Amino acid sequence: MEFIARIYTDFPTKFGVPRQGGLVDALQARVVFEPPYRVPEALRGLEGFSHIWLIWQFSQSLREGWSATVRPPRLGGNVRMGVFATRAPYRPNPIGLSCVRLEGIDFGGAEGPVLRVRGADMLNGTPIYDIKPYLPFVDSHPEATGGFAAPVAAHALRVEFPPRLLECVPEHARAALVEVLSQDPRPSYQDDPSRLYGLPFAGVDVRFTVEGDVLTVREVAPYEEMGK
Repeated sequence: MEFIARIYTDFPTKFGVPRQGGLVDALQARVVFEPPYRVPEALRGLEGFSHIWLIWQFSQSLREGWSATVRPPRLGGNVRMGVFATRAPYRPNPIGLSCVRLEGIDFGGAEGPVLRVRGADMLNGTPIYDIKPYLPFVDSHPEATGGFAAPVAAHALRVEFPPRLLECVPEHARAALVEVLSQDPRPSYQDDPSRLYGLPFAGVDVRFTVEGDVLTVREVAPYEEMGK
């Protein structure tokens, strides 16, 4: 298998990346094809679909061997579940699957065609194996059950973001950042209201604390590692 593209997002590190695709629709990203696959004809008809599936590699979670059970973060990190009952990155084959919204296709420019998508849950530069259209008449199952993941799916925080600090964030990324923070980036087993967390995003480092169901942003500074 070969990589056909890479996705470029505002996440330089794993911390803060949404746990599933589509959770934060405000997140913008670009899918840039590798040179051999920059063929406009290969995308003929794709513009008619509102959503697409991205099949990608957990490139930051590569390791030898595998474990039959994993500890889902949303269950506190202390409960083991079967790896095939989770979407954990540590799998026999490090393959991820995400449904994202297709906002548009840019055919001009040296990198074209480029897909503009929303709702991606991937690191900046993540390699893409394949792209497939989302078919609502077969891919949507409103009656489906969510297993052990259902009770924690609605967990969200109220975000207190002082306006003077929000202005330090690039304008295009502000709404997405607030949504990312509301999803509670912390591991579920961490509940220390005095702990200061740092989330690199869109070229800035956002420092915050969490007490109860309220996340408060304390500092915003340039992210020094961005671009290295």
